[in-house]
Amino acid sequence: MSPTICNSRGITLVEVLITLFLTTVGILALLSLQPTAWQSAGRSDFMGRAADILQSELERNELQIMNPNNAVSTGVLPNRNVNASSQSTQQPGDLTYTIATTVTPVAGTTNAWSVRIAVTWPGNARGVSESMMVTRQEYFRQ
Repeated sequence: MSPTICNSRGITLVEVLITLFLTTVGILALLSLQPTAWQSAGRSDFMGRAADILQSELERNELQIMNPNNAVSTGVLPNRNVNASSQSTQQPGDLTYTIATTVTPVAGTTNAWSVRIAVTWPGNARGVSESMMVTRQEYFRQ
């Protein structure tokens, strides 16, 4: 038999202190990322709501232009304000989004318009924007 040294005493105090130190460093590293995570979550919430408002406005303008009974207003339309809660009055903690709409006729056509919508909110002057081409098809007559 070969003589081997066997330590059956368990975990030493030094090993426990090293483990506690490494665990503390790991937890502190995760906690230092918390403010950045909260800011990113807030930004993504603002952008998600703005994207929803943007899509609704694009669809509203498209439907209005496609209807041959409606006159098409061109140029820079007056800005509109929309609350994030979709209520007409601002609720506690609500955020107001500003919608800027520009409608321009497409050169060389009589039934096509370019619609550009930009949605901004306080603290973000750039916001989100999108544009689309809208055509109006008149009824076919025989």
